[in-house]
Amino acid sequence: MPLKVIGAGLGRTGTLSLCTALNQLGFPCYHMFEIFEKAPHPPSSPYSKENESHLDFWHNVANGKAGTQYDWEQVFSKYAATVDYPACCVWRELLSTYPNAKVILTVHPRGAGAWYESTVDTIYFTETMWQFKVLQLATPYFKKVGDMFRKLIWQRSLKGTMSDRSKAIERYHQHIAEVIASVPAEQLLVYSVDQSWKPLCTFLGVPEPSGEFPNVNDRAAIKQGLREFTRGAYAILAVCALAFAGVVYGISRVFS
Repeated sequence: MPLKVIGAGLGRTGTLSLCTALNQLGFPCYHMFEIFEKAPHPPSSPYSKENESHLDFWHNVANGKAGTQYDWEQVFSKYAATVDYPACCVWRELLSTYPNAKVILTVHPRGAGAWYESTVDTIYFTETMWQFKVLQLATPYFKKVGDMFRKLIWQRSLKGTMSDRSKAIERYHQHIAEVIASVPAEQLLVYSVDQSWKPLCTFLGVPEPSGEFPNVNDRAAIKQGLREFTRGAYAILAVCALAFAGVVYGISRVFS
């Protein structure tokens, strides 16, 4: 199905809450979690085993040139909407492919500083966490994950600014300005998830649900993932230490 909604807002701006809301409104929504089997997929997510190929797709996008068009239906065929990384990094390309889609630009309810702190505290681990770097060295899977994050998110989208708070915040505001300047006003909703259902439903032309707007905080799930990375890294180091000890022992036996 062609995308009807393109989320142009950066990750850590309430995108999982918006994803959950869009699913409830009948727009099956793509989110970073759709790439990973063990991620906490939102209710009604169309995730299936077919999504296991998505990391390779996005890895190819990350290693291509900005502006390059791909067969986006390879990842979006089951979805009517997309939010969050990595798709928000290619919002221009997606809008060119799906010119009738509506664009939602999420902004953090507490501003750019809160967005930066949330990003550094969660998904920026791919650049700062030594345990993840061990996993990258040891496994092709995590090497692809780290490469995709670095080239597509931290470099192409955020211009290598995340190590400097003031520059990253400046880039956050630049991103917002670029989307507003590029998307026709009638096709764009600048949206904060604390605004709840009304502006979202009005923009999409769908009835407003009676229930509360979903307030989904995935920080705990990400933190759990970081703990698993740590355990995995220590396990790899333990295996390497045992192997090294075995080699040393073998050499000592030869020369004793």
